[in-house]
Amino acid sequence: MAAYNRNEYQLKSQNWRRALLPANVTLGDLIRNLEDTAFQIALIVDSNEKLLGTVTDGDVRRGILRGIDMSKSVKSLIQVSPIVASPDMGIPMALELMRANKIHQLPVVDKSKRVVGLHFLDDLISPPSRSNTIVIMAGGLGTRLRPHTENCPKPMLPVLGKPILEHIIERARSEGFTNFLLAIHYLGHLIERHFGDGSHLQVNIEYIREDTPLGTAGALGLMSSRFDTPFMVTNGDVLTDIRFGDLLDFHSRNKALATMAVRQHKWQNPFGVVHTRGIEIIGFEEKPISLSHINAGVYALEPNVLNYINKNEHCDMPALFRRLQENSERTIVYPIHEPWLDIGRPDDYKKANSSNNGD
Repeated sequence: MAAYNRNEYQLKSQNWRRALLPANVTLGDLIRNLEDTAFQIALIVDSNEKLLGTVTDGDVRRGILRGIDMSKSVKSLIQVSPIVASPDMGIPMALELMRANKIHQLPVVDKSKRVVGLHFLDDLISPPSRSNTIVIMAGGLGTRLRPHTENCPKPMLPVLGKPILEHIIERARSEGFTNFLLAIHYLGHLIERHFGDGSHLQVNIEYIREDTPLGTAGALGLMSSRFDTPFMVTNGDVLTDIRFGDLLDFHSRNKALATMAVRQHKWQNPFGVVHTRGIEIIGFEEKPISLSHINAGVYALEPNVLNYINKNEHCDMPALFRRLQENSERTIVYPIHEPWLDIGRPDDYKKANSSNNGD
């Protein structure tokens, strides 16, 4: 049911202008804008704020997969004929337009094509209820974080006054997810004592109890029942602003058996590189930059994936994905640019508790 009132609803008049960017903006600057605003869209305008087009979160992901350099212009990503609303379009009509076209943002432009506002679907409706289960791997020993984890399981370490695990659950709940399955082992009783059945967080929580550590996928083999719908898995030590629902929808649209969220990692060689053929020098490259995609520790999986995991078998997610590929199953990636932090070392934990914790 729509959660708006015609008289009370207002555009984010104090914030939507942050989405306006010039046509020569670089991919790197645009990504920083998306992260800062969390709008999932940039409105590309000329000097008079006339709309030239839009670049959405999805456009950025496709650009990253194509290998567009962060210092290059986003002109090739701009959607030059976006769906727009007029200033006199009522909220019910705008909502219907967004639903019909399956879009989450709707620019508002006047007759001269000047941007005068931006509708956000999340502001017009309450988040949809999602019955899909989110499995959180929370059984790790946290060896690298000692002494912090000597008497506290890593997912229960406080970040800004709240356990890591609680941050994950609350973020997913804000998107309509209410069913959680926590895989626990090391000091798992402390996790159960804190969360119980999840009722105090308005969610449902059940537990998978590992007698021995089974890896980031092995605990799935201990589930007493199978799912009827796609489910998600996330590591219990990952803090990210990723939208779980968007990842799940992306997974379903692409008809994959398993989807892995990946984040672009840039590494610069500290040395000049000499390219050779045999003993001949064929070129030089001064401190080249290497780009790669790293596993972000968040996944969307079809129920049939469980057929590839044996009970009480140690199995990590990369090994499971290789197993699926060997059986010609479709596995895909979901590039993320949202703030993300894997809390694996003391420096990571310190960063998580700072004000700038999502880079």
